[in-house]
Parts: sequence; C-alpha cells; structure tokens
Amino acid sequence: MFPTHRPRRLRSNDTLRRMVRETVLTPNDLIYPLFAVPGERFAKEVVSMPGVYQLSIDKIVDEAKEVYDLGIPAIILFGIPAEKDVDATQAWHDCGIVQKATEAVKKAVPNLIVINDTCLCEYTSHGHCGYLGQGDLTGRVLNDPTLELLKKVAIAQARAGADIIAPSGMMDGFVGAIREGLDNAGFQDIPIMSYAAKYASAYYGPFRDAAESTPQYGDRRTYQMDPGNSREAIKEVLLDIEEGADMLMVKPALSYMDIIHRVKEVSDVPVAAYNVSGEYAMVKAAALNGWVDEERVVLETLTSFKRAGADMILTYHAKDAARWIG
Repeated sequence: MFPTHRPRRLRSNDTLRRMVRETVLTPNDLIYPLFAVPGERFAKEVVSMPGVYQLSIDKIVDEAKEVYDLGIPAIILFGIPAEKDVDATQAWHDCGIVQKATEAVKKAVPNLIVINDTCLCEYTSHGHCGYLGQGDLTGRVLNDPTLELLKKVAIAQARAGADIIAPSGMMDGFVGAIREGLDNAGFQDIPIMSYAAKYASAYYGPFRDAAESTPQYGDRRTYQMDPGNSREAIKEVLLDIEEGADMLMVKPALSYMDIIHRVKEVSDVPVAAYNVSGEYAMVKAAALNGWVDEERVVLETLTSFKRAGADMILTYHAKDAARWIG
C-alpha cells in the first residue's frame, strides 16, 4: 500500500522546487562587515580571511557603492586606529577612524544603512573591551566605568551619521546605558542592535587578525558567554529588550543555530546572526583546496541561519552571495 501523498512530486524540477521553497534567501537579508584603517588607496588582504581586506576610507567608500549596487542594504564598520591607549581614545573621538568612514560612506551612498560596531577592543592597547583595574593582568573588565566610555563612543558614532549602533562588549547594562546616552544627546531615533548573545568562541581568531584586537593577556571569558549555556542567552536577550534593544544578535551563528531559534521564539524584535570570521575562513580554505563547492555551501549555510529564525545575517560572504542569488 503506497501513500496517497508523495513528497517527491514537488521536487521534480528546479522551477517547482522554487515555487514551494519555504525559506528564501535574498540580498536584503545580508549585512557586509568592513574594516577601516588610516591612509589613502590602501588595501591589505587579511591572510586568514581570503577576500577580506583592511581598507582606507576611500576604498571603504568604493566597497560601499558596490555593496549597495548588489542590493545589500547595510554594512557594519569596524575600525583599526593609528594609535591605541588604555582609554580607547580613538573610539570616541569625533575624528576616529569609524566616525570618519561613516561620514564618508553616508555622503557617497546616503541610502545605504551604516551600522557601527560599538566596542573598545580595537582601540585599547591591551585588546580588551573596556577598562581594566590598575595593574590587572587577568583581563577582568570593570563594568560600570566601561559603560560610561561606551556612551561616549555611541554618541560620537551617532554624530558621524551612523544609522544603527551595535554594542558588542557584553557588559552588564550596556544597552540601557547607551540608550540613555543617545537619548540625552538628542539621538532618540537611532536604533540599537545589541550583540545580546555573544559567546566566548574559538571561531573569532581570523577577525582578531583583521581588527588587530587580540588581547595582550588574559581572555574574554569573564564577559563573553560560555558556549555550554543556552538559558543564559535567553536571560541576556530579555534583559537587553527590557533596556531598549531594537534588534538582537547571536554570535557566532553556525554552532549556535539552536540559540538563534530560541531567541526568535522569545522575542518580538528582529534577530541578526553573525556568520563569523572562523566560519568564513573554514569554507574559504576548503573551497580553495577544491574540497567543497563554495557557492552551494555558502548559500546552504546562510539559508540555514534564516531557517533557524534569523531576520538578518552579517557575513563576509555577502557580496558573493548576492551575486550568486542573482
């Protein structure tokens, strides 16, 4: 006795498969990360991330134009300053590298959404995401003094024209502090995309090459989440929503699709997934060795993030994916 309904009937050709596809990936789902550095006409490929570059601001503008022409709606900017110090001065200076890059991009491509990563690790001489206690060699960040710095950074980024502020340091109360700072400075309409569930992951290694943000000592496990925890992620998410987060992020994405799904179920705000540097580097390495079909692997992976519940995907594959989607 054969079943009346046969699922294979709907898989017989590509057109039919497209008609009944439940999850559809488009360029609108993508956000492209860019790394800004001082100088002019400068582009340096990140060795551990083939196809990803540290770029001077003029090159950032060129990339922004290409991204917009591909139908990708947004970029997120990270900055590598000329000088670093314990107070992360270049993170909140009006002439900081991300602020200047934001101004240039918004002037050249005004309809492109520019997200600013709001953190301190690229700007501190020790590579941690905030203030450390005097003489501290463990990397234990002082929470409340760091919040005051993050307010200054967010306000400077908003003044430069950032469309979205994205705090990533995983400090307790960072969304509420930044919301208060932005509101008091007259930026009530600037949304916050919180890195709400950011794990202390081994997948970040290539990013730290690109952003030159490897901690000089200690590690970030006192403020980033333990990979074994999922209930804690929900607690972080609900706290951030209560403090005023307009969007939430789960980082990394590939090993945390269960977290993406749970966050989507408990929240009523858009959810972003960060397809991080290590995930990108593994696919690139395998593809360059001929071990996988890069296009198929990338599109399948990005679709899986969306199927898990992500409304937006930050990915270094964004430009290629937009071309492949067509």
